Formats: sequence, structure tokens, C-alpha cells
Amino acid sequence: LFLKLAVAASLASVLTRSSSFQRMLLRDERTLLQRVRMAVVCSLIFGAGVLTRVGTRGTYQAVDLGMEGSLVMGMLGGYVMGLLSGVLISLPAMANGETLSMLLFAAVGVMGGVLRDLAPDKEFLWTFTPFPDLALFRVLRKGDLRLPFFSIACVGVILLCEGLRSLMADLFPTKGMLVFSLQHQWSSDPPWMFGAIYISTLFATVLPIKVWNSTRNEKKLEQQQLRLNEARLAALSSQINPHFLFNTLNTIASLVRQDPDQARQVIYKLSKILRRLLKQQDSMSTLREELSFIDDYLAIELVRFGDKLRFVKDIDPTTLDLGVPSMLLQPLVENSIRHGLANQVGGGTITVRSVVSQGRLQVFVEDDGAGITEKKLAGLFTTGTGIGVRNVDERLKVLFGDHYRMWVDSKLGEGTSTGMEFPCSTTESANGNLVGGFSTHSTK
Repeated sequence: LFLKLAVAASLASVLTRSSSFQRMLLRDERTLLQRVRMAVVCSLIFGAGVLTRVGTRGTYQAVDLGMEGSLVMGMLGGYVMGLLSGVLISLPAMANGETLSMLLFAAVGVMGGVLRDLAPDKEFLWTFTPFPDLALFRVLRKGDLRLPFFSIACVGVILLCEGLRSLMADLFPTKGMLVFSLQHQWSSDPPWMFGAIYISTLFATVLPIKVWNSTRNEKKLEQQQLRLNEARLAALSSQINPHFLFNTLNTIASLVRQDPDQARQVIYKLSKILRRLLKQQDSMSTLREELSFIDDYLAIELVRFGDKLRFVKDIDPTTLDLGVPSMLLQPLVENSIRHGLANQVGGGTITVRSVVSQGRLQVFVEDDGAGITEKKLAGLFTTGTGIGVRNVDERLKVLFGDHYRMWVDSKLGEGTSTGMEFPCSTTESANGNLVGGFSTHSTK
């Protein structure tokens, strides 16, 4: 009987290794075709246990979980799945002359479907307990009687199915044994053994449900984490410093009278920037697209700074179509302008470089501005002094987990260099594989 429980857990575990079966488990409502597919897959596994018992002439009786599998399929999939599973699982037994097995398994599958219909909440099918004391504890703790009563109903139906099997085996004790039953096989054993048989049937039915529920919970947590990462990434990607918008609008206001044509150009560039922010849905874009965005951004800043601001691109052509996080460069370029070059009389130069090294993309944003003090440099990734840097670091963390590096080098009076390194990828592959993780960054 202990072996029977181990087999129940093992069969359930084998099924969870299939990604398609995991997707089936996550669906609370299934189409007819999906129910048929799930019934066929599960019937092959549980039917293999019946076939093993038949093929070994009863040597391995514990591997026969035909009735339990039929009941589980009915509980999780309804009448159609329970009925079809019962019929398919019983085929090896029918071939062995156990002609009532199909009727029994099909009826048990339908009884599982009845339980599914009786469930006040479909989630109760996964969370019911076979332990009466735990059901009582839930009543005392929550005061909600629905789940405890449903748990009692599930336990009652499972024990009823075992009783029905034993009854059929007693009513038709032919030499061919029309229904296989451990109780019928062990009729000479002490009475307490029959109670153990009922208990083993109960837990052999509950175990697959609990194993699969554990898998469901893991997958749901993964999906929730993915949605959380996507939401965080969308929020971070859509951030643009309001000072930039205010300064741009002030620039447009001053140009409207002095230089209407240039005012129109600035409005056009600003509209392109805002349009991209509004339409931004993917977490990744190509480096080429990011550089185009920076061109539009700097075209506006050049109106304000004139010849004081210079922009240099040192880009490896092979990196242009590689995927990078959306809005990767803009916060860093803005930092260089605001904190590095804006207060310098002669302005300065911003350089963006890219290179591929050992299968990893390296991107640098450098300026020859005022530099950063040691105190501020030490708090860039942790305090409020480095909002742009922390924004980029957060997005790299969401996208690449612990497979990236970000660092900042700076010297007062000489300038600042911000470097990033992460795996080379296309935008399609990266957008489909968001992962959470831990950041790896440093300051120098």
C-alpha cells in the first residue's frame, strides 16, 4: 500500500515534466478538444499502471491506479474527461477479461465530474483536504463552511468509489474476476487491512491533485513575476525627465517669434519623441532605434546649447541590429548634459560607443564634463542622487537578471564614463524572455 502511494506521486510527477501538460493544468475552463487531449495523455500514464499489473499477472498490484486516475480526471476536467479517461484506462483490464472494469471506471469518472459541479469554487478542487482535523481548523479560523464541507464530500466520494469496487468484486467473484480489487485479493487478511486499503485509495487519489497543484502554483508565481517585471519595465521605460519637457516648451515659446521655422522643427522632434514613448510596448529595441531616438533628443538640446554641445557616435556596425533595453541611452545622455556639461562655459562632447566582446554587447556613454565627486559616485546605485543611472540599472536587472554589468568611472574635471555589458540578443528573443534577478554593478 505504501508502494501504491509512491506510484501515485511518481505518475503525477512524470506528467508534470511535460510543458504542454503544465499549460493544461493552468486552464480552469477547457474546450472539448483540450479535455480530450488531457484525457488521452493521462490515460496513457494511468493505463500503463493497469497494463503492468495485468502483464505481470498481479505481481505488481500497487501500480494499478486505474480507478483513482479516472476519478481524478473527472474532478479536474468534468464529465467528458472523466468518462473518456475511465474508458481508455480500463482497456488493458478489459483485455484481461475484467469486463466490468470499463463500467466501473467510467462511472467513477462521472462521479468525479459531479464533484466538480458541486464545487462552490473551482479552486476548491485543488485545495480540499483529506484530513478532518484540518477542515475543522479552517472552519474555526475563517468561519467559511464551504471548503470544509466540500472536503468532506470529496473524501466521501473517494471512499464510496472504493466501496463500489469492493462490492462489485464480491458480487461477481468469477474465476476471471470481472473487477480487480485489492480487498478481494486479500480476503484472508485481518479486518484492519481493509481500512488501510480505503485509506491508501484516498491518498492515492489526493496525491496527484496536490502534486499538480504545486506545479500550478509555481507556474502562477512565475507568470505573476513576469507580469510584475513587465509592469516595472513599462513604468521605467516610460519615464522621461519633466525638466526636459519644460525646457523644450520654453525653447519653443522663445522661438515662435524669433525663428518660427526652427520652432516647427523642435515641435516635430518633440512629437516624434512623445509618439515613441506612447507607442513603446516592447521591452527591447535595436541599438539603431535607440540611436535614432537620441538624435531626435539631442536635436532639441542643440537648439538650447548651440555649438557648446557636440555628439560623437563610435558604433560598431555589427551592433546596430542587436537588442538593447528600450530607453537605455536617453537617461544617461541627459545625465551627461545636466550634470556634466550644462554648467561648463565651453560646453563639451558626449560620445556613445558600442562593441561586441566575447559574445556580449558593451555600450558606453561618455562625456568630458565636470565629473562626479567620490561621495556622489558611491551613492549612484543606492541613493536619490543617481535617478537616471538607477533607472537603467533596474531595467537591466529585470531583463538580464545577474547576467549583466553596469559601472560608472568618473574623475573631477575630466568627465564621466558609464558602461554596460549584457548578452547579445535579438529584440524578439529578449522580449519573450523577461527574467528577474540581482544586479551586478560597480562604481570607480
